[in-house]
Amino acid sequence: MKKVLVTGATGSIGEAIVKEYAKNGYFVYVHYNSNKEKAQAILDSIEHGELITFNMQDKEDIKATLENLSVDVLVNNAGIIKDNLFFFMDDEQWEDVINTNLSGMYHVTKTISRNMMMNKKGSIVNVASISGISGNAGQANYSASKGGVIAFTKTLAIELGRYNIRVNALAPGIIESEMIENIPNSKELKKAIPLNRFGKPEEVAKCAYFIGNDATYVSGEVLNISGAMVR
Repeated sequence: MKKVLVTGATGSIGEAIVKEYAKNGYFVYVHYNSNKEKAQAILDSIEHGELITFNMQDKEDIKATLENLSVDVLVNNAGIIKDNLFFFMDDEQWEDVINTNLSGMYHVTKTISRNMMMNKKGSIVNVASISGISGNAGQANYSASKGGVIAFTKTLAIELGRYNIRVNALAPGIIESEMIENIPNSKELKKAIPLNRFGKPEEVAKCAYFIGNDATYVSGEVLNISGAMVR
C-alpha cells in the first residue's frame, strides 16, 4: 500500500487532501500540531492511516519524528497567516510565518527526502499560493514565504530528478477555508475572479492527488488553482 504524509492535515485543505489520497487507496499519515481532536476525527473518517504530531517551528522535533518515516508522497500543506501591512508588521508576525511556511517545510522535506533518495522514487507536493506569484497587500510575510516555496520547488525538482523524485507546487487562489472566514468584501473579491466564485478545498485536493500521483512526467511545475484570478 502506498503511503503519504500530509502536513497541516487539520485545516480545510489539508483534510480534503487526506480524504482524496485515502479514497484512492493510500495509507495516510495525518499530521497535526495542537488540534489532536480534529486530527483524530479525520483519521476516523478514513480507512487506513495514523496520526503524527510535530511542531513545524521546531526542527529537532521534526527530525526526531520523521527520521525513520518512509512515504511515497509528501504533501507539504502546513501553513499559517499573520496578515498586516508591512510598516505595521512586527518581527514576530514575520518570523512565525517564515519559520512555519518556509523553514518548517524545508526541515520536513530534508528529512523525508533522504528515504526517497535511498528508495530512488518519490513525489513531493508543496502547497504554495497565488500570493507567492503576484504578491498581496498586507501579506509581505505570507507572500515571501510562498514565493520561497515556489523557488524551493523548482530547485529541488532539478536536484532530486536524478533520484526519480518529482517535486511540484500548487498555487491556490481564494479557497473556502478557515483562512478566509474573516475576509471583508467577499462579494467584491469574487468579481475579480473570472469564474465568479471561491474555490473549494476538494478542488485543491484533486489537484494535489493528480500532481502527486498521476502526473508521472511532471516536475518543477506550479499549478495555478485560482479560477483565472491570477493568469
